[in-house]
Amino acid sequence: MNQLLKLITYITNAFTMRISEIRREFSIISFLFTLVASNCAAQNKDSLAASGYHPKAAAFVFPAAFIGYGLVSLAGKNPVRSLDLTTENELQEDHPLFAAHADNYLQFAPAAVVFGLHLAGVKTRHRIGDAVGIYLMSIAIMTGSVTAMKHITKRERPDHSVFNSFPSGHTATVFASAEFLKQEYGEQYPWLEYAGYAVATTTGALRMYNNRHWLSDVVAGAGFGILSTKLSYILYPQVRKLINGRHSFAFNLMPSYRDGKAGFYLCGNF
Repeated sequence: MNQLLKLITYITNAFTMRISEIRREFSIISFLFTLVASNCAAQNKDSLAASGYHPKAAAFVFPAAFIGYGLVSLAGKNPVRSLDLTTENELQEDHPLFAAHADNYLQFAPAAVVFGLHLAGVKTRHRIGDAVGIYLMSIAIMTGSVTAMKHITKRERPDHSVFNSFPSGHTATVFASAEFLKQEYGEQYPWLEYAGYAVATTTGALRMYNNRHWLSDVVAGAGFGILSTKLSYILYPQVRKLINGRHSFAFNLMPSYRDGKAGFYLCGNF
């Protein structure tokens, strides 16, 4: 009996040490997900059903126009492409030594605000589990479409570093995040919508000031980002029904700090 207990203790300690080693191999910010099953979740109100998204066709006019503007710039010499060249020349002439890398972090700021406000107790339009799913889907749609366009167009960046300029991925990411912030909090707090799009516009401008993208890359990136999030709000409820049926589920997101690493604890009821 004692040997059995020693063996169990040894296995437990070895497993714990291995988990600690794995954690150290990941980035400083880690997400710890624990899903707790229960039978009471079916009684919860479905957040998607309570706040369905049914946009009119007009909601897609601006993102489609932004993408169209960028596509025109690829059609050879035309006013849109000429504006690309003159804008790049003026920025480099006025700010030849400009170098700021805030755009690498600002692209995620609007989405971080959504999850930060939830942690602070400010209720989102959807439950946090659905919000996470919608955001991940929007990023997946955006990444797929932007990556495909980069490979198809093979446009050279203004700094001549590589041929994957169109469209701007940073701009697409931040505008997808800004639209996500708008959908979750814009109706309740309109100023957050404006703030999110202000951050997105600033990020796009920094991509040009850093000589990493043409103006049309940025405009098209904004279109891809906004469109991706709008599509995710339409598609996510259907995808969730296909995967999970019509059963409701809820999540709680809590901060976590362990072994010197900060992260989040996601607890779900199915």
